[in-house]
Amino acid sequence: MRSLRVISSCSLALAALIFAPAAAHADFRVCNRTDSRVGVALGYKDGEHWTTEGWWNIPAGTCETLVRGQLIARYYYLYAQDYDQGGEWSGKAYLCTRDKEFTIQGIADCLARGYNRTGFLEVDTLDQKNWTVQLTEQNQTPQGLRGPNIQLGPNQKK
Repeated sequence: MRSLRVISSCSLALAALIFAPAAAHADFRVCNRTDSRVGVALGYKDGEHWTTEGWWNIPAGTCETLVRGQLIARYYYLYAQDYDQGGEWSGKAYLCTRDKEFTIQGIADCLARGYNRTGFLEVDTLDQKNWTVQLTEQNQTPQGLRGPNIQLGPNQKK
C-alpha cells in the first residue's frame, strides 16, 4: 500500500509540472512585414551607460527577438535598413554604429572613435514586459497582430 501512495504522489507531482502555466516571456522583438531583407540595430541605456548593437538580419515576413527576458529600459532606439530596396527606418536620436557586427559602449564622439553616427527612432515601450516593433512598407497595415506594437514605415533615402 505504501508503494502505491508513493507512486500516486509522484504522479500528482509530475502532473502538476506538466500542466503548470508556462512562465511569462518578456522580450523585445522586431517583425519584418516587408518583402525585403532588413538589417536592424538597437540602442538602449543600461543604468548610466549607452549601448548599441547590430546587426540582426531579418528575412522578409519573419520576426526576431533582439532582447530576451526582462526589458532593462523603457526606451529603446531602433535603426533598420532595407537591404533589397534601399529604404531605411531612422530618426533623430544619434547613436554609434558600424558596417559590420558590433556592440558599442557610449554614444559620444562616434566619428572620432571610428564609428558611424546614425539616426535611430525612439521606441517607448511604456514599461511593458513584451514589446514588438512592426517594420512595414509604406501604406501597409498589420492584420491579426496582438499585444503592444509600433508600426513604422521606412523613410526612403534621398
